Amino acid sequence: MKPTKLENKQINVKVILAALWVSLMLLFSYGDFISLMVPGRIEGLNGGEMGMGTTTPMKLFIVSILMAVPALMVPISLTQKVRLIRVLNIIFGAFYTLIMVLTVASSIDEWWIFYIFLGIMEIVISLIIVWTAWKWPLNHN
Repeated sequence: MKPTKLENKQINVKVILAALWVSLMLLFSYGDFISLMVPGRIEGLNGGEMGMGTTTPMKLFIVSILMAVPALMVPISLTQKVRLIRVLNIIFGAFYTLIMVLTVASSIDEWWIFYIFLGIMEIVISLIIVWTAWKWPLNHN
């Protein structure tokens, strides 16, 4: 059998956007998981403290919405019409970029260097989402 040349086939933009959202969600999850290893973090959480001050049912609901949107962007990016996908990816990509810039800026501390690193990665990925959607030609399905 003759060896074949490696091919770099073009990947559908919908698949690229969905994969970027999955990567973003994984980084969110890893950051939150690793944060449990910061001394005093679990005690603070058990004592009703979270990154946005005192934990309340409404704050937990807001955080759940913030985590649900990227998860929903995966199937939306794969199944909806290009114009809707493009608009939603630009809006939510920019929104999550802003959130992560604010999060990184408020996490300057030696124990949170991992969070800053992951946050920078999240900013880069969310900007790639915006850029990919922005440059996507509208003459597709």
